Amino acid sequence: MPIIECVPNISEGRDGAKIDAIASVVETVEGVRLLDVDPGKATNRTVITFVGEPGPVCEAAFRLVKKAQELIDMSVQHGEHPRFGATDVCPLVPISGITVEELVPYAHKLGERIGTELGIPVYAYEAAAREEKRRNLANNRAGEYEGLEKKLADPAWKPDFGPAAWNESVKRSGATAVGARKILIAYNINLNTTSIRRANSIAFDLRESGRVKREGGSLTGKVITDANGEPVIIPGKLKAVKGIGWFIEEYGIAQLSLNLNDIDVTPVHVAFDEACKSAAERGIRVTGSELVGLIPKQALLDTADFYLRRQKRSLGIPEREKITIAVKSLGLDDLAPFDPRKKIIEYQLEDPATSPLVHLSLTRFTEETARESPAPGGGSVAAIVGAMGIALGGMVANLSANKRGWDDRWEEFSAWAVKAERFRTRLLELVDEDTRSYESIMQAMQLPKNGPEEVAARKAAIHEATKGAILVPLETLRVCVASMEVARAMADIGMPSSVSDVGVGVMCARTGALAAYLNVRTNFKGFDDAAFQETVMKEAETLKAQAEAIEVEVMKATLAKL
Repeated sequence: MPIIECVPNISEGRDGAKIDAIASVVETVEGVRLLDVDPGKATNRTVITFVGEPGPVCEAAFRLVKKAQELIDMSVQHGEHPRFGATDVCPLVPISGITVEELVPYAHKLGERIGTELGIPVYAYEAAAREEKRRNLANNRAGEYEGLEKKLADPAWKPDFGPAAWNESVKRSGATAVGARKILIAYNINLNTTSIRRANSIAFDLRESGRVKREGGSLTGKVITDANGEPVIIPGKLKAVKGIGWFIEEYGIAQLSLNLNDIDVTPVHVAFDEACKSAAERGIRVTGSELVGLIPKQALLDTADFYLRRQKRSLGIPEREKITIAVKSLGLDDLAPFDPRKKIIEYQLEDPATSPLVHLSLTRFTEETARESPAPGGGSVAAIVGAMGIALGGMVANLSANKRGWDDRWEEFSAWAVKAERFRTRLLELVDEDTRSYESIMQAMQLPKNGPEEVAARKAAIHEATKGAILVPLETLRVCVASMEVARAMADIGMPSSVSDVGVGVMCARTGALAAYLNVRTNFKGFDDAAFQETVMKEAETLKAQAEAIEVEVMKATLAKL
C-alpha cells in the first residue's frame, strides 16, 4: 500500500482559531491522518503534515487549500517568511511504496483541480515542474505576493493551472505552488546574536546558491562581475540547501532558516556542524536548533552515529538513547521541549495496537501471558527470552568499547554491539508477530463453511495461517542462534569482569532457540504439507544443534574465566 505525506504551508501562524479550522478539514477524509501542526508567530506561517494513500491525501489537500482560501486574506498578511499565497506551498512526498516520479500525476491533478475549481493560480514545482526554471520553488515565488500581479501579466510566468488574471479572488488567495519532492527538512539554527546581517552572512556561507562576490568581501561592497558583465558567484558550502537569516521577535534571537532539500546529500548534522564553524568565524555561537514540522527517524539516528563516532563511542546502543543524543547534540530542545513521539515521522505513524505486547511493562507482560488465553504463549516468550539474552551480549560489547585502556578497540566492539542491537530489535518484533500469527489461525477457523466453496476457502485460509505460524518461530530460532555469535565473541574478547553476563546471555539465547524449536514442532500438528514440513524441520534440527553446541562452548569459556 503506497503511503505519502503532504506538507502544506499556510500563510497564517498567529490566529489559532483559523489554523485549527484549516487543519481540521484534513481528517474529514477517511484514511488520512493528521500528524503535526506547527505554527510560527514571527513567520506568520504554519506547517501542516498529514499522511495516507495518494488519493485520499490529495482530497484532503484540496479541502485544506479551499478552507485556507476562505479564511486567509493575503492582501493584509505580513510575516518574516517568503510567501505568495494563502496556501503558499503544497508538496506531495513519498513515504513508502511509491516514488517521487509516480507522484507527479497526482500533483498535476491536484494542481489542476485547485486552479479550476477554486480559481487559484497554481505553479507546479520540483519533480512536478513542467519547465526547468519552475523546478526551484524560489523562482516561482520570486517577488512574493506583492509582485504577483505583475508576474501573472508576464506570459513567461503564466500559471500551470488556474487563472492568469489578477482579480478580487486572486487578490485575496494569492497563488499556490504544488509539487512532488523528496522529504524536505525545514530547519532553523539558533544564534546568540540579534543581527540579521550577520545571520544572513552565515546563511550565504552555507546555502548552495552562495552569494554574489563583492569588493572587500562585505555584503554592501561593489559587485564584482565577469568578462560578460555577469555577477561572480561564490558558491556555498552545502549542496541541496537553501537558506536565509532572520530575526525572531518571539525568541529575541536571529536564526538561520534552512531548507534541507535532500538529506542524503546534506544531512542535518552536517548542516548544523558547518553552521557552527561559520558562526564561530564571526564570533557568533550556535546555541541550538529547531525543526519545523517532522523529521525521518533515520536522520536523527545518523546524527547520533556522527557524534558517537567523534567521541569514539559504540554505535550499538538502543534507539531511544540515540535519539536523546541527537536531540542534545543539535540542541533541538533549546527553545522548547522536544518530544520525539510528536516530531519523528515513524513514531507518529506507529499504531500501538499492532505491537501491544512489547509496549507492556514486564509485570503486565507476565500478567497477560498468565491469563486464560493461549496467546501470548511460548512463541512470544521465546522471542522475549532471546531478546534478553542478546541484550546482555550487547551490554558487554558496549562496556568493552568504553573500557579505559581499550580506546583503540572501540570500533571493534562497536561493530559487535551494532549486530547485537539489530538482533535484539528483530526479536522484539517477533514477540508480537508470533501472537498475531496465532490470531490469524483463529480468524481462519471462524470462517463460514456453508457449502463446498466456503469449506475449501476456509481450509486454504487455515493452511496459509498455519504456515505463517510455523515460519514465525522458525525465524525466532534463526535469530536466537545468530545472536549467539555475539556471546561467543564477547566470551573470547570482551571485558573479563563481565564474562558472567555473557554466560547468562548465552543461556537465555539457547533457551529462546529451543523454545522456538518447540513451537515450530507443535504448530505442525494437523498440517498436511509433507514437503514443507520436511524442509522446515531439517533446518530447525540443524539450528537446535547449533544452539546447544554454542552454549556448551561459551559456558566452558565463561567458567574458565570465573
